[in-house]
Amino acid sequence: MELGIKGKVALITGGDSGMGRATAQLLASEGVKIALLDKTTDKLQSTLDDIKSVGEAFAVQADLRNLSEVENARDEIVNRYGTVDILVNCAGITGATGDFFEISDRAWHEALEVDLMGAVRVCRTFVPLMQQSGWGRVVLVTSEDAVQPYTDEMPYCAAKAGLLNFTKNLSKACAKDGVLVNSVSPAFIATPMTDAMMEKRADKLGVSFDQAIATFLKEKRPHLELQRRGKAEEVAAVIAFLCSQLSSFVVGSNYRVDGGSVASISL
Repeated sequence: MELGIKGKVALITGGDSGMGRATAQLLASEGVKIALLDKTTDKLQSTLDDIKSVGEAFAVQADLRNLSEVENARDEIVNRYGTVDILVNCAGITGATGDFFEISDRAWHEALEVDLMGAVRVCRTFVPLMQQSGWGRVVLVTSEDAVQPYTDEMPYCAAKAGLLNFTKNLSKACAKDGVLVNSVSPAFIATPMTDAMMEKRADKLGVSFDQAIATFLKEKRPHLELQRRGKAEEVAAVIAFLCSQLSSFVVGSNYRVDGGSVASISL
């Protein structure tokens, strides 16, 4: 299927692994020029090498908690490619988990700073480039947690709910300029983040990694009808659609890629 975005420039935050990496690979295969952004370079080079095997890409380092680093990244990308047409924000953290009464203010601020304010900063920095050209796509990766409460993940849930609201508001502000803003809400995708969660669970319960996944699905995600972790590529496919010319009438929408995990008919 022709996405109609060959030659466009895409910035992907959190691009060194997981959903960011899968999205970068898919878009690169469609002829999109890729700028990978992450706060560390540990995995960036190997990811970059993989993407270069199918398309054009380069990597830039920045911490989304630091506005000056985000602005420096913009300058590097503009110097290399001239502009940014597509922004996919995959960067995020799980943050503190556990009993609400034991989670500190600092832990709450950390989740909000990365998962919500990181997206705010990167949009504020890069969306004006799209407004100048009159065409753009922004996809913000939220979570099932944005609409479905988990009492042991409150900071993450609140941050992702804020991100979902931010998506809708930003879409209203930017559609008139040809910049279409939408979100994707995955659930329990096989990424380094959920790997770490399951490794911790396995250690705590004294079970294998696979058993940790199976018990987590049964106890914590009973509505995930497919009873497995999703694949990063399954999320990337939906993101790629929202980045494409095919999504030209999709504005302020949230696409759940959750295996049925959200139990209600809410967004």
